[in-house]
Amino acid sequence: MSTYDVDVAILGAGTAGMAAYRAAAKHTDSIALLDGGPLGTTCARVGCMPSKLLIAAANKAHAAQDTARFGIHLDPPHIDGAAVMQRVRDERDRFVGFVLDAVDDFPDRHVIREHAVFEDDHTLRLTSGRKLTARAIVIATGSHPMIAGPIKGAGDRLYTNDGIFDWQDLPESAAVFGAGIIGLELGQALHRLGVRTRLFGRNHAVGPISDPEVRARAGEIFEAEFSAHWHADSEVTQDGDGVIVRWSDASDEDAPWHEERFDCVVAATGRAPNVAKLGLDQTSLPLDQNGVPIFDRLSMRIGDSHIFMAGDCGDDLPLLHEASDEGTMAGENAALLPASYRKQRRTPLSIVFSDPQIALIGATHAELTESACNFAVGSVEFEDQGRSRTMGLGGGLLRIYAELDTGRVLGAEMAGPDAEHIGHLLAWAIEENATVDRMLSYPFYHPTLEEGLRTALRNTAAALSMGPKPPLRSIDCGPGA
Repeated sequence: MSTYDVDVAILGAGTAGMAAYRAAAKHTDSIALLDGGPLGTTCARVGCMPSKLLIAAANKAHAAQDTARFGIHLDPPHIDGAAVMQRVRDERDRFVGFVLDAVDDFPDRHVIREHAVFEDDHTLRLTSGRKLTARAIVIATGSHPMIAGPIKGAGDRLYTNDGIFDWQDLPESAAVFGAGIIGLELGQALHRLGVRTRLFGRNHAVGPISDPEVRARAGEIFEAEFSAHWHADSEVTQDGDGVIVRWSDASDEDAPWHEERFDCVVAATGRAPNVAKLGLDQTSLPLDQNGVPIFDRLSMRIGDSHIFMAGDCGDDLPLLHEASDEGTMAGENAALLPASYRKQRRTPLSIVFSDPQIALIGATHAELTESACNFAVGSVEFEDQGRSRTMGLGGGLLRIYAELDTGRVLGAEMAGPDAEHIGHLLAWAIEENATVDRMLSYPFYHPTLEEGLRTALRNTAAALSMGPKPPLRSIDCGPGA
């Protein structure tokens, strides 16, 4: 301890850094939490919360436009874009305020509002020129939006999710590039809020879905609502106060090119770890081809060093709950060195708040296909699922993967109504090593969307040869029920 200025230094005061601080503080009072940028976490400032605020407004507008089939006729709703964005900003700032209050509650002696770069494995140079040494270090510096080559041509008409939540009003039109989680959520939300929107993706990706059947079904549903191109070649040029987008179907070299003018481009082409400016080349840490330290995700430790990774900067699972778990593990291990530990991670759970919602639970279809695991698949479609149909929630598909020899549920992928809730049920069951047979013994109330989960489990049991073959589709009410 006497050799170093502090016991533990933590670079970054976002979700992962704050979790690391709290965990380390249980074991030592010699801590430095360093962050020279605006505080507030990616989630609160530019991620989870403002995007859900925009989606909430969009879903309200969509519901108001979708009443006629229930026999309810309303005048077309008026969408006040300035009021929508005012609420987004106000509530966003409220969430950010909670984070700022939390950091303010940390002892002043622990918080240093400066950036830091490595001079060697134990030495950090701060923005002021001061040097700080630490026995152990946690890197929790977050991520930033990536800008793909073609869309750079949009010039100052280019926005990322780090900027659109500061909009004073909604644009008349927007081209959204990227069909991952952020692109799907923002693209659909803007469309539902009356913005003329066109979504451009690559490699046929639809969110994070890896199951070809779920991906195809989700793509069909989204395309039926708004303009989406899942594999497009594109060119973007700024045109005064707007942009010109040219695109073609990248799957067909003879496909014609199309052109359309938009007010702006929204870039949702992914995020990159904030590691390039940390001076990692001055350390002995092993780095991958992108310059990200190679770490053990069961301990967050980089090799056998005294340095740990946590959160989005690790380029592993850029989700708030994962960042919190990683920060807790990294902070505690940094404080406990050399008595650090490895810990089994929680069941993976990823949710996209589009409509239909998307959920990936446990092992994905791609992971299981690439492994040596023998697994069976059971599915359910939601077009004729009783509760879904009565509520007019539309269709979707859930596919469950179970180990062939044991019947243990390994994972699932879903695009459908209430995927966030069904995803949690499956994640909890997987966490408990539940089998398909065990899950079928759980109570299911009628009429609920969870009955669709039961049908998928019955189909999975049939695929495992563990029970009678049920109907292919889930029809909870109707002929023969």
